[in-house]
Amino acid sequence: MADEPGTLSFAMVGGDGPHSYRHNSSYQAGVVASAKTLIGNAVAEIFDVNHLTTSSGSIGIADLGCSVGPNTFITVKNIIDSVELKCQSHGFGSQVLEFQVFFNDHVSNDFNTLFTSLPNDRHYFAAGVPGSFHGRLFPKASLHFVNASYALHWLSRVPKDVVDKQSPAWNKGRVYYTSAPNQVVEAYSAQFARDMESFFKARAQELVSGGLMTLVIPCLPVGTAPSQSPLVAVADLLGDCLLDMANVGLVIEDTVDSFNLPSYHPTPQELENLIKRNGCFEIVKLEPSGRAPVTKETAPNIQTYISHLRAALGGLLLEHFGVEIMDELFVRLTEKVANSSTLSPSSYRMVVDLFVLLQRKAA
Repeated sequence: MADEPGTLSFAMVGGDGPHSYRHNSSYQAGVVASAKTLIGNAVAEIFDVNHLTTSSGSIGIADLGCSVGPNTFITVKNIIDSVELKCQSHGFGSQVLEFQVFFNDHVSNDFNTLFTSLPNDRHYFAAGVPGSFHGRLFPKASLHFVNASYALHWLSRVPKDVVDKQSPAWNKGRVYYTSAPNQVVEAYSAQFARDMESFFKARAQELVSGGLMTLVIPCLPVGTAPSQSPLVAVADLLGDCLLDMANVGLVIEDTVDSFNLPSYHPTPQELENLIKRNGCFEIVKLEPSGRAPVTKETAPNIQTYISHLRAALGGLLLEHFGVEIMDELFVRLTEKVANSSTLSPSSYRMVVDLFVLLQRKAA
């Protein structure tokens, strides 16, 4: 099923080059590692192998927002290892247990790199499923386990009001809601709520009764201003760079005004309320992922930070502004970040990687 009309189709930078997501996703790898024990515990405690294992012994798993690897393969292995251990402890060790894993991302994702990177020793059948996870992707009651790590903060589209010159939420001179008026923040929040409604409605149809879903999503603690978080504060610096380049004729100012980042970082309470509003899932856990706090010694250096940012945003920026400005833009951004406090260890305390474990209620 293709992306819905009007939705954005963007992906992390593909390939195997120096700016690729494949080589610039160690931060996300840390998130995956911190969730490993939580996923293992979830399967051990509530995955009902007697009910969820079909007569053919096949278990359907989907990783949504998989990108190109290697993090998606680590996540899938963690899930399968946990399920196999649970099955063995319930006497299923002698039967052949088969896993079907679906790797999902936008249609523009580099699935070629994903498939050529598949582990040779994998114990599952693999398939790619292109399309937006904000809509239906799979047949009804066909999945037993769904995962989405560092994906749900991406919106299906830029809120239309922020690029409408007639709207009070027009976000002129900015590319994000970080330091914007309340109308802009509210437009982003409303878009996130609509997207989550669609996401949970779709997953409720695709998961079997009792099936599990694990999410890891970056959230802002209640009372934390977006400008205090390094994950979102850098957007202001990116916008400044684009405006500086417009002032010297490297880009057109109207092109800058029409660009906004399609992502949103909710509070944990905001996300919890949206899950409850859907009503199809039992919230089993909703807590920090347990990732070790960033210290002066473990904080990423500027070049690593910028490389990760380019791997994540490069596709969006390239499509909107063209390839000609890319190197210059990130050189300028590197300089601005170096002269700011964006990467101070204290700023990393202003974001929480929230781990959410949901179980599909009986239909």
